[in-house]
Amino acid sequence: MSTIARKKYQTFAEFYPVYLGEHANRVCRELHFTGSTLALLCLAVLLLTGNPWWLLAALLCGYGFAWIGHFGFEKNQPASFRQPLYSFMGDWVMYWQMLTGQASF
Repeated sequence: MSTIARKKYQTFAEFYPVYLGEHANRVCRELHFTGSTLALLCLAVLLLTGNPWWLLAALLCGYGFAWIGHFGFEKNQPASFRQPLYSFMGDWVMYWQMLTGQASF
């Protein structure tokens, strides 16, 4: 059972270091980055077309790639099951850190 699943964190600052520990596997992080990038592209297409199906595509890309990374490579349960808001925030902080070279892929 993951550390995140055992404790309910009260602040994002307390949660994020543990969140990063739950993403130690490189392939998991790469899948997160890929899924988040595809989700952003889907949201851009949603804005351009107004077609709401792109929102579903964005959610499927964002969560689908991440969950494959967790279940298939990291071998843990995604934090989104226990702390969805902090997990969502963590995804985008980690994405930005990878994009800007502050964290490795």
